[in-house]
Amino acid sequence: MPPSESPFRAERTARDEAPQFVLPLVVRIEKAAPPARTDALETAARAVLVMLSDARSVGDGEWAQAVRDWQDARIRKVVRRARGAEWRRAEALAGITVTGESAQVRVFPPVPLDGWPKDLARLQVSGTDLDDPEPPAAADPSGPVLWLNPGLGMSAGKAMAQAGHGAQLAWWELPDQERAAWRDAGFPLAVRTADPGRWDELTTSGLPLVRDAGFTEIAPGSCTVVADHPALR
Repeated sequence: MPPSESPFRAERTARDEAPQFVLPLVVRIEKAAPPARTDALETAARAVLVMLSDARSVGDGEWAQAVRDWQDARIRKVVRRARGAEWRRAEALAGITVTGESAQVRVFPPVPLDGWPKDLARLQVSGTDLDDPEPPAAADPSGPVLWLNPGLGMSAGKAMAQAGHGAQLAWWELPDQERAAWRDAGFPLAVRTADPGRWDELTTSGLPLVRDAGFTEIAPGSCTVVADHPALR
């Protein structure tokens, strides 16, 4: 996708004139057993890919029109957190739960920006802070990696949304055969913070790059994620 057509830009574009939708993601954070940060980021990215590839999201599927409307406008994702009864209410709504090693993320079909279901609208957005008990292992260079900007401090919720953006850009750029192979493998991927010395190289490599619109936390136009998929190198 040419940069001028990207939905992840600070400048106002024709996408801003369309009705605006948002993709809701809810991460389960129980007080006694919160997920590891990196696992939550990776699970959120996979959840976005699972939604995009689900039969209900394409063609004449029941979610397809909402997904098309969402993708025709700004691509917004909002991560909220839930536990206990809140999580059980979220699970009762139409959506898909994706499970990682320690994380559970439920993704829902897009909704109008001001039309969230009541049981999701009441969930908290801020304060989604998570840690890694141990430093994550080095990413496998033969697989897809979503590289985070090492110069930005983002909450876990913000970083989850940005990882989802990166995964979506990679999905759009892949040929159909590579998409199918990634889907059939269960969308393996890693999310890692790039080495500061390599970040400039990544952002000028021609790989899909997310530039944040600046709605929350960080300055408009900030480069947040580079999506490195072997088929795109």
